[in-house]
Amino acid sequence: MKKILITGANSYVGTSVEKWLLMNPCEFEIDTVDTMNDAWKKADFTKYDAVFHVAGIAHVDPKPEMAPLYYRVNRDLTIEIAKWAKKAGVKQFVFMSSEIVYHVSRSMKPHIMTLDTKPNPNDFYGDSKLQAENGLNELACDTFKVANLRPPMIYGPKCKGNFLRLGWLATKTPVFPCWHNKRSMLYVYNLAEFVKHVINRELSGTFYPQNRELSDTVEIVRYFAKKYNHKVWISKLFNPAVLIGSWFLPQVPKMFADSYYEPSMTKYDFDYQVFSLEESMKDLEITEENRKMK
Repeated sequence: MKKILITGANSYVGTSVEKWLLMNPCEFEIDTVDTMNDAWKKADFTKYDAVFHVAGIAHVDPKPEMAPLYYRVNRDLTIEIAKWAKKAGVKQFVFMSSEIVYHVSRSMKPHIMTLDTKPNPNDFYGDSKLQAENGLNELACDTFKVANLRPPMIYGPKCKGNFLRLGWLATKTPVFPCWHNKRSMLYVYNLAEFVKHVINRELSGTFYPQNRELSDTVEIVRYFAKKYNHKVWISKLFNPAVLIGSWFLPQVPKMFADSYYEPSMTKYDFDYQVFSLEESMKDLEITEENRKMK
């Protein structure tokens, strides 16, 4: 049995992974701890085999004056907890980094990431995550394995973020551009299965989990419109609006530009992509609350 401590109580990813792992209660024993106000220092790290660190400030259009806070939480706190875990004899530290260590889409230029692509963050959220990775890698050794996960956009039931906001839009808009694209995404329970293998196999290094299929914004809109019996006219006639909008609205490149991991780099010698894109979307319910989720 693996004993795991999740640092970041009540986080969406943390609670989802905990729920998934506890489907095998004979394999895992899991505790969670809050990282606010140094509450984590009261936990007895000596009894855990692995720490799954999900605490951090999310990428929600941060303002420049928030940069010190991002570095303090996403970088400094992460490294401090890892040092504490290593000193206590924890064997493995699994860190939720992000695909955004490469960049944030700000133009319609395609961005295809391969194993040769070098991280080049263009905001302090991505930079704080990358600096945390670098600090963790300096701590790594034979007795303290570090696994840095760089997932793309994560979505799932009752998640906050752009995926369900797009689903909400699909149930309301009468028209939508026929601008097909390719984007990496990751269903939260595919992520949870990935974390299970990383911990069970005591893996170390940098990892790039994503769904088996690349996503297409147009097809996602088409799926949710059909699911909720909403008629939407999808036409290339509206495509010029995408190009023009990309010059002024940062949300447009995030929605329509190609941005994905080259699929071969996200395959491993274990199967973690247990849900297809369509299967994952069947579990999602669109509500009015999704309109304002960020």
